[in-house]
Amino acid sequence: MQKRLLSIISLLLILAVLFGCNSANAPQTITIKGEDRIQMSVGETLKLEIQEDASVTWTASNDTVFVDKTGLVTACREGKSAVTASFGNLSDTVMIEVGEEASKNPAIDEGTHTYAQSYAEALERSQKGIPSGSLKVPDQAPVLAENRPMKNGQYILNTKSNFIDNNTYSVVDVNGNEVFRIYRGGGYITLEEVAAYVYAFGDIPANYVEGKNMEPENSIWGEYLRLNHTKFSGNTQKYPYEPQLPNISGCGGELRYYEIDIGTTGTDCDDNFIVKTYNNGQSITRGAARIVYGKFDINGNGVYEFGEHHVFYTYNHYNDFQEYLNYYGGWGEMFGNITGGGELSSKKKYNPTPYVMVVREELPTFKTEAVACYYFYDPKQYWLSVA
Repeated sequence: MQKRLLSIISLLLILAVLFGCNSANAPQTITIKGEDRIQMSVGETLKLEIQEDASVTWTASNDTVFVDKTGLVTACREGKSAVTASFGNLSDTVMIEVGEEASKNPAIDEGTHTYAQSYAEALERSQKGIPSGSLKVPDQAPVLAENRPMKNGQYILNTKSNFIDNNTYSVVDVNGNEVFRIYRGGGYITLEEVAAYVYAFGDIPANYVEGKNMEPENSIWGEYLRLNHTKFSGNTQKYPYEPQLPNISGCGGELRYYEIDIGTTGTDCDDNFIVKTYNNGQSITRGAARIVYGKFDINGNGVYEFGEHHVFYTYNHYNDFQEYLNYYGGWGEMFGNITGGGELSSKKKYNPTPYVMVVREELPTFKTEAVACYYFYDPKQYWLSVA
């Protein structure tokens, strides 16, 4: 009996020692590392950790987020959720706010993004939905170069072909110095890049589509998707506030024009349009900015050679236009309805001024080897590039 009693006492002493040690090592508080409030985007993940050495239980207050046993949080939908780490009667909580889904190209950042350096790289980027040029969404109004050259009171449209090769075009400034290069098959979003692309290659960048209703989430381009490669009629009888573009088919001419959207930070010159960025990655607000372009056979020989076409820009929904002059910041004199004192998009009070002629000749020579590019007319498909 005495031996049994001694054994029980010894066991109790051992348990007391062990319990005392564990109590000494147990955390007195539980603290989740980082901020008390965390912002995430739908689909994003985040690993939460505690400062103490303890095996905690992780829970979320609702299904806005999912948190696993290791503290890995996945943002499931927009909303708020409290995520708690528990250890016995100790706990700590952080509030997580989940916003709209991030860009389909989360690795693309304006601060670290670089321009494509070759035709091959541009094609590779396009396969991944990554632009080959700037990521900065432009303002609606074009930035004009200082001292745009004129001759006999008319702006000069630079006829210099700045092709490095068939797939590479050098965009120069007013002095003929290279500003950047664009590559056939690349994706571009700024006004200067898109205008130069259309002028040089007679085609649209890879991130453009014909339709007007595609959603960013349905395209590999995400927030860099651009819409509306469609025919532009230029019918001034139906739209009397629009100025007549040169030789346009909608007014009895032979030249077909097409239009594409230019995504800007918003249209603030027309109350019919919301001042909102074109594409936020979730939806598209098209605004009023367009490039309108067409081929023109100056020699009358049925062959559209480089430079034998017009590229215009309008940011007030076809009321006024400026012609692209084939250099950075090169835009001609504005002409159209508001320029003439008419009311915006009015079919009663309109006064569009006519197209302003330009002088077609070279700016100061830019030292690259020119490559001839030709575009053959096709009545059904508008033109075919064989460069």
